[in-house]
Amino acid sequence: MEHLLNEWLWQEEYWLPSGIHWQDIELTEGGGRFPLPRDLIYTLPLAFAFIALRYVFERVIAVPFSRYLGVKDRIRVRAPAVPKLEAFYKQHRRPPSQNECVSLEKQCGLSQRKIQTWFRHRKNQDRPSNTKKFCEASWRFVFYLVAFIAGLGSLINVSVSPVAEAHYWYYMLELAFYLSLLLCVSVDIKRKDFKEQVIHHIATIFLIGFSYCANYVRVGTLVMLVHDSSDFLLESAKMFHYAVWTRTCDSLFVIFALVFLITRLVVFPGWVIHTTLVVSLDFFQPFFGYYFFNSLLLVLQALHIFWAYLILRMVYKFVFLGKVERDERSDAESELDDDEEEEPDENAEECGWTQRKGAINSKLASLANNCVLNNLTQQMNSRLPKAR
Repeated sequence: MEHLLNEWLWQEEYWLPSGIHWQDIELTEGGGRFPLPRDLIYTLPLAFAFIALRYVFERVIAVPFSRYLGVKDRIRVRAPAVPKLEAFYKQHRRPPSQNECVSLEKQCGLSQRKIQTWFRHRKNQDRPSNTKKFCEASWRFVFYLVAFIAGLGSLINVSVSPVAEAHYWYYMLELAFYLSLLLCVSVDIKRKDFKEQVIHHIATIFLIGFSYCANYVRVGTLVMLVHDSSDFLLESAKMFHYAVWTRTCDSLFVIFALVFLITRLVVFPGWVIHTTLVVSLDFFQPFFGYYFFNSLLLVLQALHIFWAYLILRMVYKFVFLGKVERDERSDAESELDDDEEEEPDENAEECGWTQRKGAINSKLASLANNCVLNNLTQQMNSRLPKAR
């Protein structure tokens, strides 16, 4: 298998500069190692370990911590058990059309109005709770924070070997984490950009894996470090948003915006991309891996510019309106229930209208009584003898 991969995928003229061969990449004695493609196999069991650790973390730490911060969940009416409607909902994941509603009405013996109400309750029932969103954000916050500290430490006092042990484990853990996110994408909170999120995870995994196999480990470490430096701030702001700590959330957002703009628009293009695109030409001639790797970095930079535009819009709203309504950086941070308000209960609407109608009737009755009393008073006064 490895022989076939070397002949088909890992051809030297594609991924290595001229004069460098795969035989030159071998383990060194002490202090570090050369990157080998087979090292990436270890990330798969690590990904399952991350999933198990996340399961324990969310239930043992995140849930009690959410209660401590005051995270509250909405009380939603559960839809009654109707097998025909449930089967339709699971198959289509949407409310029925007019013709479908007529068909369901005949099958279930329910009125069209009750069917529409059932689907509203069923849809609201599937919306993620604030506690679930808090747990997901807290798990990512912890990882991004630890990864940022570890990545920063891996750049200090590293050995001169091709890949220091700190870089090796930093790569393995980052790749395993994104693999775990990809494996859990079906059970995580569904967002508007579900397809884009899957593509992002796959592209990130491919970029990390390629940079490791092609021995672009140091620049790959810098790229991951630049991204982790702002991601943990974003997740912490989301945590306090779900806890309705508005002032803390707004403060963290401002810090996140500053770090994001500096790292993604100054450090990333001015240091990382300039080194890989320009300075690297002083050491070797361009080859396929050079163009491929720099193309991926330029795509990231284009996304950074787009996200920075959205963040600046939020900063404008925060400065001039005094409030951050939601994270506009990308659709990835806009949950469905942030954009689509939960539809109100039909019974509650009828009850509210009944109360309003009753209040109006009482006012009309009061006015009518006042008019009658005034007429009676005038008639009695007219019949009484006038005082001389």
